[in-house]
Amino acid sequence: MSIRRTLATSRRILQQLQHDRRTVAMIVAAPILLMVVLRYALNSVDRFSGVAPAMLGIFPFVMMFLVTSVATLRERTTGTLERLLTMPMGKLDLLVGYALAFAILAVVEVGAVALVSVTWLGLDIAGSTGMLLLVAVMGALLGVALGLLVSAFARTEFQAVQFLPAIVLPQVLLCGLFVPRESMATALRWISDVLPLSYAVRALDSVTRSGSVGRQLVGDLMILVGATLAALVLAAATLRRRTG
Repeated sequence: MSIRRTLATSRRILQQLQHDRRTVAMIVAAPILLMVVLRYALNSVDRFSGVAPAMLGIFPFVMMFLVTSVATLRERTTGTLERLLTMPMGKLDLLVGYALAFAILAVVEVGAVALVSVTWLGLDIAGSTGMLLLVAVMGALLGVALGLLVSAFARTEFQAVQFLPAIVLPQVLLCGLFVPRESMATALRWISDVLPLSYAVRALDSVTRSGSVGRQLVGDLMILVGATLAALVLAAATLRRRTG
């Protein structure tokens, strides 16, 4: 893996995003709008503070999964990926470059959503804002890695979107947002235990409820890092030059 090639890939993707301002605006604005709707639909700061931490992980996770999977597939179907891989560039160089570029976008997205939630919508957190941002960004990076992974199995952009109910929605349903994981049926709790979004939601909940960084929070972050790296490695192993 070459740092120079990886950074060159990230720079190319960021330049493309710079010229696609409508997409960037949608990525940043959509989670903010959803958070505002959630706040006034609940019509209570206390109720909002109970639900919003999980949504700070879920909204960026879903958005980055969609954007990354579709963008990577488009690179392959247009032949860009094939041309890049004829150069002295490894698959991991390419995918890590993509991940870094979308990670920067994820930081902007999460920062904007968290800023609006804390300053305007009244989200009350016991922990540090920096830790809240770190966990939320890790959730977004997980979405990026999974998006890169599933793009290898889609032939069209429509098929890439179809992975949303297969990969994303089960994690949203079983992450503890609607029902505490401890109250789920045994089989569902076992499934929840292997879904990485569950640990992002639990970590965000810990940050909002406690000002200390405990062993469980550190463990949740390590699981998120491990799941993200594993998805990137699997994406490199399954990446095809083009859609045939």
